[in-house]
Amino acid sequence: MTLIYKLYGRGSINPPQWLPSNLQYLTITGSEAYGVSSGGSDVDFTGFCIPPKQDVFPHLAGEIPGFGQQVQRFEQWQQHHVPDCDGKNHTYDFTVFSIVKFFQLCMENNPNMIDALFTPRRCVVHSTPIGDLVRENRKAFLHKGAWQKFKGYAYAQMSKIAKKSNSSNSNRARSIEEHGYDLKFAYHAVRLLYEVEQILTEQDLDLERNREQLKSIRRGDWTLSELHLWAREKERQLEAAHLSSKLPEIPNETRLKKLLFRCLEAHYGTLQDAAALSAKVEDFVTDIRPAVGRNTV
Repeated sequence: MTLIYKLYGRGSINPPQWLPSNLQYLTITGSEAYGVSSGGSDVDFTGFCIPPKQDVFPHLAGEIPGFGQQVQRFEQWQQHHVPDCDGKNHTYDFTVFSIVKFFQLCMENNPNMIDALFTPRRCVVHSTPIGDLVRENRKAFLHKGAWQKFKGYAYAQMSKIAKKSNSSNSNRARSIEEHGYDLKFAYHAVRLLYEVEQILTEQDLDLERNREQLKSIRRGDWTLSELHLWAREKERQLEAAHLSSKLPEIPNETRLKKLLFRCLEAHYGTLQDAAALSAKVEDFVTDIRPAVGRNTV
């Protein structure tokens, strides 16, 4: 029984009724996945599900996109600060996406979604054959556009690290008083730049590789000037790494669309009434269908 199914059965969470039985992938993300957790904070979970067929293909219900009343379709479910039901001193934060939105965000190299695909295996708490298939193909989502995405996220963190007004959390406000900057914003900025360096140079990602250095930042071992000097030098190195990277310039949308169709047809049983598939996609579906079965919503 999945964690979400258990919490749903106990009335602790309120996702759409169909979601617990159609969850495909759920992994711990955040500090636990980076190897820097000190305990006491919420445990973050990120994953994806496959919604009812008419959510993904609204024309099957007679809807014409852009005409008349538009039905609100499922994109994601979130619930925060969910208490653990087993008496442990934990609370949970959940974010579960539609597989379509998850693919789109991964294709855009959204750092949070890329992290969710590359978490250590020990962090994956639930994965169906479809979830395994997506994770096995995770490198197919990577491209050189990761540099701009990760850099943007990193420098958004850097722009806030010394602003006391940004922190309503008393512990983080104290860290600004004591160290001159917000330690959590700082460690996330450094983490993001280290991650994109791996992506550009190795076409892979190990979220725990730099955990000792990240822990040192969380302890306040770096001065603010040291942090800025490091970031400027790392940006210079990453600009060069971006130019020389062997990654494709842009995502291979055709390949990722075939992977998405492969997942959807494995789940729904057929897409003949929903979309035109190429012969190559049909071949992929034939490969996975025996392993997955037909889980029609």
